[in-house]
Amino acid sequence: MIFLRSTLFQILFYGLTFFYMLALSPMLLLPRRWGVWIIPFWGVSCLVLMRLTVGLKVEFRGKENIPEGGFIVASKHQSSWETFALIPLFQDPTYIMKQELRWWPLFGWYITKFRQIPINRGKRSVALAAMGKAAAEAIDENREILIFPEGTRRKPGAEPKYKYGVLHLYNQLQCPVLPIGLNSGLYWPRSSWIVYPGTVLVEILPPIMPGLGTDEFRNVMVEQIETSTARLVEEARVSDNPPPTVKWLDVPAES
Repeated sequence: MIFLRSTLFQILFYGLTFFYMLALSPMLLLPRRWGVWIIPFWGVSCLVLMRLTVGLKVEFRGKENIPEGGFIVASKHQSSWETFALIPLFQDPTYIMKQELRWWPLFGWYITKFRQIPINRGKRSVALAAMGKAAAEAIDENREILIFPEGTRRKPGAEPKYKYGVLHLYNQLQCPVLPIGLNSGLYWPRSSWIVYPGTVLVEILPPIMPGLGTDEFRNVMVEQIETSTARLVEEARVSDNPPPTVKWLDVPAES
C-alpha cells in the first residue's frame, strides 16, 4: 500500500510541477515582482499533495525566530522534501543550486526569471565569486538566501560534512544566518521512491548574528543544526508510529 501511495504521489508531484510550469509560463514575460507568488504557491501545493496522497504532514517550530529583511537560511539537507517545503516560510526566497538545473527546459527558465543562484561546483573560486555577487544583490533586495551547507543530501545519522560556501556568504554579506534542523530523511529518504506517512519536524532556530569569526561561526552553526536535527530524529524514533527508516540509526553511518 505504501508503494502504491508513493507511486501516486510521485506521478502527481511531477505532473503538477510540469502543469504549473506550463500553465504559468506567460508570467515569464512579465516583471518578476508580478510572479513572486508562484514559487511559494507551488511549495504549498506540494505539501498539500503529499498530505493527501501519502499522509505526510509537517510541523514547523520556531517561526517566531524568522527575522525581517534579507538573511541567509542554512538548513539541514536530508531529502528532496525541503527543496520545496521550506519555500512557503519566506517572502521572496532564492535558492543556491547547482548550475546544471538551469539548462532544464521550462524549469531552467523559471530559475533564471526568479533569480535563483546557480553555481558551477567544479570551479570553486569562480563559483564563490559569482555566488557572492548574486547573493549580495539578493540581500540588498531584502530577499532570503536558502543554502544547504553540506551541499548534498545526507541521511539521518550520517557524519555531517559542511562546506565552505555558507562561511563565505556569512563573512561577505554580514547578515543574520537562520539555522534549521529537520528530520525529513526519515520519511522521504535520499534516492528513494518510497515516501512514508508521519509528520516531518522542522525547527527554526534563533538567527546567528553577524560579527563572529569564521571558525566560531562554523562551530556555532554546526552545533545548533546538528543538535536540533538529532533531537528531532530521536523524537520520531520514540513516537507512537516511528517511520521504518529509523533502523538506519542502528548501524554505522555511511561516510
